[in-house]
Amino acid sequence: MVGFFDRDFLLNSKTARRLYYDFAADQPIIDYHSHLPQGDILGRKKFRNMAAIWLGEGGYGDHYKWRLMRAAGIDESLITGDAPEREKFNAFCRILPLAAGNPIYHFSHLELRRIFGIEDVAISEKTADKIWEEGNARLQELDTWALLKQARVEIACTTDDPADDLAQ
Repeated sequence: MVGFFDRDFLLNSKTARRLYYDFAADQPIIDYHSHLPQGDILGRKKFRNMAAIWLGEGGYGDHYKWRLMRAAGIDESLITGDAPEREKFNAFCRILPLAAGNPIYHFSHLELRRIFGIEDVAISEKTADKIWEEGNARLQELDTWALLKQARVEIACTTDDPADDLAQ
């Protein structure tokens, strides 16, 4: 690897790189089991900050990140409770290095790179300020629709009732 989580992350051979870049990289995402609130997509919801999009706001919240925080002994007020959002974000950054090798560790770094354009940064207590500032600046340009478009989501199927009008 050239840098931390570089563009060839997990592509450890010439064959892997060829298969990915020549056949898979440009394929759209088809999400058959989405939990995204469809009203937020329709309304083009914007997120206040990194804590709101990563750790929860309204119908959002990453239960995988929450589970990791609970396993690390983080107080519930810093997970789903009423602690300030910046403190919640800092708590997540503080414990993520403990999860090296866990998919949530890899996924969080890939989110930084692919969605927020933050590269060569290992999420930690020491890098929380940089990620907070750069991520929040990027969020000013993004809404739910733009996030899906940037991630090349072609189809996002809801888990709602098939007769639901999807307006909520």
